[in-house]
Amino acid sequence: MRTVMIEAPVAPAAREPCASPVAVPDRDLNEREITTYWSADRTALRECEARRAAAVGAPRQ
Repeated sequence: MRTVMIEAPVAPAAREPCASPVAVPDRDLNEREITTYWSADRTALRECEARRAAAVGAPRQ
């Protein structure tokens, strides 16, 4: 019996860095701004994680 390690190629999309958090102004934010910035960050995080999971064949949580 012989053990052979086979490495699956990683898709180029998995090598792309995730988006940085949204830059928040240095002042108090109103409710609309908070929702907008938070939503943008969450969307970017979900997209990035979905891309990485698909690239490595991992199940999503």
